[in-house]
Amino acid sequence: MSDARTVSDPVGMVLLGVCAGWALMSAAASGGRPEGVLLAVLAVSAAYAFGRIYGALLPVGALVTTALVGLVLAFLLPHVRTAPEGSSPLGHGGATAALLALAAGAACCAAWVTHSVLARRALWALALLITAAAPVLDSMAGLTLCVGILLCSLAAARLARRAFGLGALAAGAAGVAAAAWAVADDALPDGLMSLLEGQLTPYRVLLWRDALEMAQDHPVLGVGPDRFGELSPTVAESLVPDGRPHSALLQQAAEQGFVGVALLALAFGWVLFALLRSPRPTVVAVTAGAALTAVAALAAIGDALSFTAVTVGSGLLAGMATARPLALERW
Repeated sequence: MSDARTVSDPVGMVLLGVCAGWALMSAAASGGRPEGVLLAVLAVSAAYAFGRIYGALLPVGALVTTALVGLVLAFLLPHVRTAPEGSSPLGHGGATAALLALAAGAACCAAWVTHSVLARRALWALALLITAAAPVLDSMAGLTLCVGILLCSLAAARLARRAFGLGALAAGAAGVAAAAWAVADDALPDGLMSLLEGQLTPYRVLLWRDALEMAQDHPVLGVGPDRFGELSPTVAESLVPDGRPHSALLQQAAEQGFVGVALLALAFGWVLFALLRSPRPTVVAVTAGAALTAVAALAAIGDALSFTAVTVGSGLLAGMATARPLALERW
């Protein structure tokens, strides 16, 4: 296990460095603006490192703090940033759902880590409170994801090998990404396309198709970071454009080409690999993986990752779930 961790940590840092380097190359070739990508990579790296340290020092307290902060931010987010026209139902609503998923995942992880029966009951109550907060925030996506994370966490307690659970999560994330790509490519049956278009809104589907066309026209380097809004006909015709296709997957394809998509997939795969080799118990690794997979699924069909709180929260949870505790807390 220690040998695998010695390999996974530097590989992850190298991979994040390659992601930043590729954004610079794409920007240099097309005149794009890589600052947003570089800041996102920096935020995730710093949050992951901090999560590792925080999780090692306070194995339970770090997770509890993350859960509480995530819940508070989910309530504050709609007042901090208003979703632009056309972003419903997965604009700031998607970010709210992502924060609730991360908070629920952190609370469940803390419940499994603590050695106190009373604290464990309180933490499960916190996880249920976070789930109950989703309808209050009018976030059906958040409710669905939180319930799914709770069920995954309970099922993970019976897993003998974490590889099975993490593999299923990887397959789920790949399925959502494939479905988003199929919608953009108009490759689904008419009835299913109409149903999904009604849920996603026609505006979002048009944005996805613009992004896919850009990716097909510039398959290697893309059109350049932060240039989608300049080149999208749908954005040009929108009354309140925000310059994003509302899909991290398709934005990466449009702005950084298929190489960028591969790097994005490898980054998510590395997180799951780090959880596979984590010194934390299997139930903690799989629960954290479920929460991070929920964020990945939201990012594939929305712009959740454009919110700093979500990217930082994801890095924190990944870091805490892969940390090796230095001492036991009195929880």
